[in-house]
Amino acid sequence: MKRDSSQTILYAAKNCIEIEYAVIGHLLNSLDESFVKTVQRVFDSKGRLVVTGIGKSAIIGQKIVATLNSTGTPALFMHAADAIHGDLGMVQEIDIVLCISKSGETPEIRVLIPLIKSRRIQLIGMCAQINSYLSKQSDYLLYTPIMKEAEPNNLAPTASTTAQIVMGDAFAVSLLALRGFGPEDFARFHPGGSLGKQLYMKVDDFYQLHGRPNVRMETSLKETLITISSSRLGATAVLDHEEMLIGIITDGDIRRFFENETELKGVSAKNLVQKNCKTIQLGEMAVSAVQMMQENSISQLIVMDGNKYLGMVHVHDLLKEGIL
Repeated sequence: MKRDSSQTILYAAKNCIEIEYAVIGHLLNSLDESFVKTVQRVFDSKGRLVVTGIGKSAIIGQKIVATLNSTGTPALFMHAADAIHGDLGMVQEIDIVLCISKSGETPEIRVLIPLIKSRRIQLIGMCAQINSYLSKQSDYLLYTPIMKEAEPNNLAPTASTTAQIVMGDAFAVSLLALRGFGPEDFARFHPGGSLGKQLYMKVDDFYQLHGRPNVRMETSLKETLITISSSRLGATAVLDHEEMLIGIITDGDIRRFFENETELKGVSAKNLVQKNCKTIQLGEMAVSAVQMMQENSISQLIVMDGNKYLGMVHVHDLLKEGIL
């Protein structure tokens, strides 16, 4: 690549970032009592927040809706063009409409706003032009000022969409703070996500995956190896004849034994067992199992129900499930 091409790329990229960085600074300074009242109004609402827009603003609107729904504020997206062709019927009288537009003057917005107002539905405008039609018609205003777009021709939405998405995040996070929305709430809305799994999955969900590998103290080395191999846990529990836990044997224990012993005749589980083994009780969170494994540099934990041996949980199962 030619040097001048390289300089052109870096200049354009840095200039874009500098402009959008400045936009976020202006946005920070634009937050005032009007923003507070807007957030409070949505928080107090018994309905949903219906977000609408057109073009790039519509795409930003969809992202804002996704963020709101995942953080406890019921929201839905309505495309401004579709709204004036029938989709306005999805809006109920107790809902609030958030209309996103850089200019606040697009034809679809000008048609849509009177329809919203005629039904006495409250309107929040998110706009970069404080004297625009949208701004003047809105009951509440989220002001997203920009000096210019980051694109050299000042045409393609860049800085303006950055302002919209940052304002949307600030709005959603403010509502989250008012609701006292915590990790447990987040997990309820994200049961398939990593955080959600950390907050609701227990060792109960894992210990039955590999059966209940166990041997007795007199079990031969060969049978012990077969038990460890068949369970695919890299370990087996050692129980007495009353099914009480004595300890654990891991494949690492066997390797270390081989390093120090050459005579294998007569070797049984009693020569290999580690009695000081780590256990976790049924009902404990899976993330607690992860922490114990990390703290002790081990790959499996024995799961107990009181004094009863149930099975094991392995780090690979937790990794597969996304707990780590």
